[in-house]
Amino acid sequence: MKNRVTNLTVMTFVFLSFCWLSGEGKGDDGFVRLFNGRDLTGWKASENGDFSVEDGVIVVRGNRAHLFTISEYQNFDFTCEIMTQPGSNSGIYFHTAYEETWPSKGYEVQVNCTHSDPVKNGSLWGVVKNYNARVEDNEWYTMQITVQGQNIVTRINGKVVVDYTEPAGVTAGRRIGKGSIALQAHDPKSVVRYRNLQVKQLK
Repeated sequence: MKNRVTNLTVMTFVFLSFCWLSGEGKGDDGFVRLFNGRDLTGWKASENGDFSVEDGVIVVRGNRAHLFTISEYQNFDFTCEIMTQPGSNSGIYFHTAYEETWPSKGYEVQVNCTHSDPVKNGSLWGVVKNYNARVEDNEWYTMQITVQGQNIVTRINGKVVVDYTEPAGVTAGRRIGKGSIALQAHDPKSVVRYRNLQVKQLK
């Protein structure tokens, strides 16, 4: 009996350790970590992207590329913390799929405080434009993306930026569906940091 209990304890410890390291630990609130703070387990980079882990955060820099989650999501609530350096541009794709070039599927939520592109944080790029960054460079802020049915809501520090419902009959690549979440490396001059990336599946 003692050995069985000991073995069970060890197995539980190993399982929980794996969940933590893979980023798949699930909290009481239903959120699952997408990033373990140590490496890019659970992610796949395109175009030889320069994505690294430094001081417990994902640092996005270098030439154009995207970092995709291996897991796919349909209805979900996604949150993360972001810090941009001045003049930087990035984005968060969802309902996309791994491609070696620029993603042809899914929506992109803009990450941009002071880059020359006038479309700023929280916008659905090419669909709903926000021209007010709402936060400053060199400061951590929270981005939240909620997708349920045909509705998309983006929030910056808890405040709604976009509340968009996709109309019926959309057939373009940029449409509601199911797929990966991806972080964008936009250009060599942009440096953007991401941490505390979490997602909760919704019904």
